[in-house]
Parts: sequence; structure tokens; C-alpha cells
Amino acid sequence: MAVRHSCAKFSLPVEDPKQESSRSIFLKATWHPTTFSLAVTDGHDAWVCHASEGEVKLRAEQWDQPVGEYISLVERYLGFQQDGSSYGFDDAGNGQRRLSWTFEREGMKLEWRWKLQPAPNAKKTTAEILDFLMDANIKLSDEVVRKTQTFEKLKLEAERCLQQSERFKNEKSEFESTVYNKFVVVLNSKKAKLRELRDRIAKLESKGKSPVKEEEEKELDRSSDNTILYEGSDEEKNMQIDSENE
Repeated sequence: MAVRHSCAKFSLPVEDPKQESSRSIFLKATWHPTTFSLAVTDGHDAWVCHASEGEVKLRAEQWDQPVGEYISLVERYLGFQQDGSSYGFDDAGNGQRRLSWTFEREGMKLEWRWKLQPAPNAKKTTAEILDFLMDANIKLSDEVVRKTQTFEKLKLEAERCLQQSERFKNEKSEFESTVYNKFVVVLNSKKAKLRELRDRIAKLESKGKSPVKEEEEKELDRSSDNTILYEGSDEEKNMQIDSENE
């Protein structure tokens, strides 16, 4: 498992009621698979805690947890301030501080604690925490810029797709309207032809003729109209006259 880093601001209740209603600390943590380290500053002083593998294993056994599960739960509450959890950073004597937080487990409210020692170089520790926060802020700002740019690109693409979809919709409606109008024209033409045939059948039936017989008569009339009377050429007529004179 890769080494992870976190840094968060925690709001704490005041120790003296005459002071401000809340005070804050910044906690930077480095998380390893079987151990972790903490660095805390209030802006003036700094404290550190380097939890060894033996200490972590002992704490995990006390709570009947695997080491990895124990570290994950600690990281959950010290990586970010959790709502519903009460945090404390109390004086433990000799310049030491006791960091504590509460959580619920199986319906019971529990409290975990770790003791921190004064940092050998408080200014250096505080500077490291502030540098980490500034670097994280820069990375976060860059990420926000990239996300914003990506969002704008996606927004433009979505608008373009919407316009294209609207154009396709209009073209489809226009095409359907054109096809429907043409279909109506053809349908009306067929209906008119059917009405004409129906009227003809009705007239023929009123005259006592069947449509088939009327069609045969029409065909016969057309044949008669196409018949041509042949009277012969002038030469044939002259030959006929000479034959009669003999």
C-alpha cells in the first residue's frame, strides 16, 4: 500500500470560558501500512507523534481489530474533521498534548487518544505543515482550473449536440410532413378513382348491363372505329372498266 499524506484543520472547544468560543489546530499525518506519524501546530507551538509498529499493533489488539483496519479508522477521523465527533487537544503535562476524538461503534460512544511530544523544532514543523497546505492548495487550484476548463468544453459540446439534435428533429418533422402530404395526394387520387368506378358500376347496373358487357361493347366500338374501307387504286379501277368493255 502506498504512503498517504493528509492535512486538515480541526476546530476545538476552548479550555478557558473567557477565551474565544473555539480554537483551531492544523494536523498533518503520514499513513503507512502498519504505522503512522502526526504533526500538529496551533500557529505558535508544534507537537509530533511517531506511532511505532509495536504501539499500533498493541492498540489494534486492544480493540480486537487488524492493524490495517485500525489505521484506516484513525485516518478516517484524523484525515478530516468528522461531524458528530468531539475532538480534544488537552495539556498532558511536561509540554505534551493529548489528542483525542470520539466515535460510535455498535451503538456505543468510544474515545481514542494519542499523546504528542513537543516538536524538537517547532518553527520547522509549523513551516512544513504550512508548506504542505500551500502545495495542496496550489494543486487543488490547478485541479479546479482543469475541471472548469473541462466543464466548459463539455458544456460547449453539449450545446452543439443539442443544436444538432434540434436540427435533426426539425429535418425529420419536415421530411415526415412532406411524405405525408404526398401520401395524402396519392390517397385522394386513388379514392377519387374508386368513386368514379363505383359510380360507373352503379350506372351500368341501373341500365341492366354488367360492367363486363359494357367493356366488351366499348372494345367492339373501338374496333369498328379503327376499320378502314378500301376502295382500290385508280389503276385497279381502270382495269375493271376495260374488262367490262370486252
